[in-house]
Amino acid sequence: MAEKTNRSLWTQQIRQEAQRLGFEFVGFARAEHMDEEARRLEQWLEQGMHGQMHYMSNHFEKRVDPTKLVDGAKTVVSLMYNYYTEKKQQDTQAPKISKYAYGKDYHFVIKRKLKDLLFFIEDNIAEVNGRCFVDSAPVLERDWAKRAGIGWIGKNTLLIHPKAGSYYFLAELIIDLDLVYDHPIKDYCGTCTRCIDACPTEAISEEGYWVDGSKCISYLTIELREAIPEAFKGKMDNWMFGCDVCQEVCPWNRFSKPHRVPEFEPHPDLLDMEKREWEEITEEVFRKVFKKSAVKRTKYQGLKRNIEFLG
Repeated sequence: MAEKTNRSLWTQQIRQEAQRLGFEFVGFARAEHMDEEARRLEQWLEQGMHGQMHYMSNHFEKRVDPTKLVDGAKTVVSLMYNYYTEKKQQDTQAPKISKYAYGKDYHFVIKRKLKDLLFFIEDNIAEVNGRCFVDSAPVLERDWAKRAGIGWIGKNTLLIHPKAGSYYFLAELIIDLDLVYDHPIKDYCGTCTRCIDACPTEAISEEGYWVDGSKCISYLTIELREAIPEAFKGKMDNWMFGCDVCQEVCPWNRFSKPHRVPEFEPHPDLLDMEKREWEEITEEVFRKVFKKSAVKRTKYQGLKRNIEFLG
């Protein structure tokens, strides 16, 4: 009985501290091998849906078994961090950037908060063996978030929270501490097909819940290192880095509220740059505008390639 009380108290303390650190939603799932998800991932890889993202086929067992990442893992803590903003690029003709990349690279911002949460657990609950993850290791983030009950995976394969939408970064703590586990929630996509209908490159399957990554605009503008295939000419919807189309049309994002994170505010010049300025962007301007941004991942030449392809 005492052990159950402790687990309940610890779970509550971790949830409260995570929310104090800025994570709006927190859920807990038992760390175990993901049988169903493993079969689905294997099928996705076999069909070549990962394109040239070869890292997706690496460390397969680590992706589907958290105990391979943290010895003795008992719990996967899933967390959601808001990045939504109502701010937009002023020139409607300018090539577009996904909202998540407006500000400082989320990896740095969220990793720091995750480490603070891990320190809190060690200082206030127990010494734990644990690791922090922010889209930086072989972890099936959306599947764990689904298991932890903080949303369902929509037809666009993004995690959707019923009261807050999908403009969220996902993060995890995998720890060797027994806690009280949450349960998956219902899928509320229903008969809606807006994301499927709106996808400019038809990357989402007709039934939904399945995305051909090699057709996704985010893949083409960020992950793909070689020339963008000519077959996508005129289908990029003017996106030069990432794509928000399937989120923009999702009815659940009517509940999105702007974040209040100074680090995610865009560089002053970013939203004001006009189409011509983007087309003529120099490496100096690129370095200034995207100094600590996730856009640096595509590098100056990669962004230039994307902008030229849109022309």
